[in-house]
Amino acid sequence: MKRSSGVRAAATVAVSALSLALVTGCGGGSDDSSNGSDGQSSKETKAAKALSAAELKKAIIADGDVEGYKVDASGKQLPKSKDQVKSADETCAPIAYAMGGMAPGDSASNAAVMVQQEKQKPTDNASKSLEDLTESEIEDSLTDAMSLDMTLVGLSSYDGDGAEQTFKSVSDAVDSCAGGFTVTMQGTDQKLTKLTSEKASGAGDESVAFTVSSDAEDGDVATTHVEVVRHGTTIATYYTINLGLMITDKTYSVPAAVIEAQAAKLK
Repeated sequence: MKRSSGVRAAATVAVSALSLALVTGCGGGSDDSSNGSDGQSSKETKAAKALSAAELKKAIIADGDVEGYKVDASGKQLPKSKDQVKSADETCAPIAYAMGGMAPGDSASNAAVMVQQEKQKPTDNASKSLEDLTESEIEDSLTDAMSLDMTLVGLSSYDGDGAEQTFKSVSDAVDSCAGGFTVTMQGTDQKLTKLTSEKASGAGDESVAFTVSSDAEDGDVATTHVEVVRHGTTIATYYTINLGLMITDKTYSVPAAVIEAQAAKLK
């Protein structure tokens, strides 16, 4: 991505990306092996109960749970309901819902928070006055200031085998929607051009991960990252954007520390 247009492109993406989110890919899957206890397992699955709204609120990560990150549970940046999230292709709807921090399936309860990496140590340019900075140094300072991971974390819980079915719908959508689709978030259209599988964390019972490429200004491409994990009857979704690293075409991913902290609270 060109740096001059990259800043503008990132700002455009941020308007929707920071108030939305994205999900799915490929990675550590579930163990599909069967044995003589299938009948008992089936009964246990049918009897499985979703976490209540109050339990889910306690289960989602909170401020102080992840070192180096702040957690905003206000929900100010997020869609208020699924009516504000639409997909041009119904098959891709589970991904679109997860993009907005909503439950990918028909859940009994759901919750979402925004997790932002705390600012790093200032660079040498921070000690200079604006008049003393070159154009390149100004760009570098701006990029450094935006080089923070911002992750939308969503939890949704399901009765019976609802979580398994929801996870499958997300995983299937990754293949079906790999060529891209249009998503509308809170009235803003965004063209997703490609979904690319990544290695998932392997957390929980099943996990999938992928990168999402979308159109930006001047023909540039913006790339963000998503992971979805099933923990029993609960689905955790993670969507990460880092504007500074996006602008400079440097690699980044969903922070492992955030996934580990959330997984620990769901054990």
